[in-house]
Amino acid sequence: MTRLFRSLSTYVALAIGLVGLAVILYAWRLPPFASAIETTENAYVRGQVTVIAPQLAGYVAEVPVQDFAVVKRGDLLLRIDDRIYAQKLEQARAGLAAQRATLANSDQTRAAAEARVRAAEANIASAEAALRTAEANWGRIEPLRERGVVSQTSTDQSQQALDQGRASLTASNAAAEVARQDVQTAIVNRQSLAAAVEGAEAAVHLAEIDLQNTRILAPQDGRLGEVSARLGQYVTAGTQLVALVPDQLWLIANFKETQLAGLRVGQPVSFTVDALQHARLSGHIERFSPAAGSEFSVIRPDNATGNFIKIAQRVPVRIAIDPGQPLAERLAPGLSVVVSVDTSAPRG
Repeated sequence: MTRLFRSLSTYVALAIGLVGLAVILYAWRLPPFASAIETTENAYVRGQVTVIAPQLAGYVAEVPVQDFAVVKRGDLLLRIDDRIYAQKLEQARAGLAAQRATLANSDQTRAAAEARVRAAEANIASAEAALRTAEANWGRIEPLRERGVVSQTSTDQSQQALDQGRASLTASNAAAEVARQDVQTAIVNRQSLAAAVEGAEAAVHLAEIDLQNTRILAPQDGRLGEVSARLGQYVTAGTQLVALVPDQLWLIANFKETQLAGLRVGQPVSFTVDALQHARLSGHIERFSPAAGSEFSVIRPDNATGNFIKIAQRVPVRIAIDPGQPLAERLAPGLSVVVSVDTSAPRG
């Protein structure tokens, strides 16, 4: 009887050991329990959560939206008091008008300088004619002076007229050159004034942009998070006012590197959502991360120091959610999911 009891105890212990071994093999998906389905609980819903912030400072004058509201692209989310920025726009427009008037005045200045050039050229022609007359008179008087036919007074007057004609021609040429330089000065000044007009136009555009930025609009369709802006609150550039969550969502599943061998882009994926009582939805693999998650961490691990313990790294995999699923509308960024991929299934 004792021998029989001992044999029974041996069989029970052996059975317990076999069951434990089977549980371990099943937990680690080792043969004969190896499966083509790769599963991970390290997966979450992701979305393009956009933090809305102003580009300028001012007091909040209007907040027409509420927490968690559905908005369309272009809807007004918040308005900052625009009185100062409206006056700055008027000031910029006045500066632009002044610069344009100065530019128009430079055109008049150039026209007057060109007119002086024409007058100087006419004076040159007159001086040349007077010089030719004086030279002709001197040509007639000089032979007579040598023979003593004319008086010394007539000779002096003819010589003086000749010298005066030459000096007058020199002065006319100099006046014409001054007039030409005045034209060039007007041309150069006009270029600087044109640049000043362009600068004033840019100042007007910047003032218009600042005035437009007092109205903060929704950049795209989506749902709002909690609205932190309050009426009368003073905000500065970069103050976080509200978050916008667009309708486009996807999954990020962090698989172990030992699970990646059978995963391919396009393979169908099924996942359960904890927040929906583990309801099952479908999707497909869209693309893989170019590096393990540890490579994108702020403090990267350095395995070249100290004792080394090998740890399986995780690689993020982006999974697109298949359309036409009513429960998908209830998904939100940050929700936990459990992802399963059948590596034996063909690509979608």
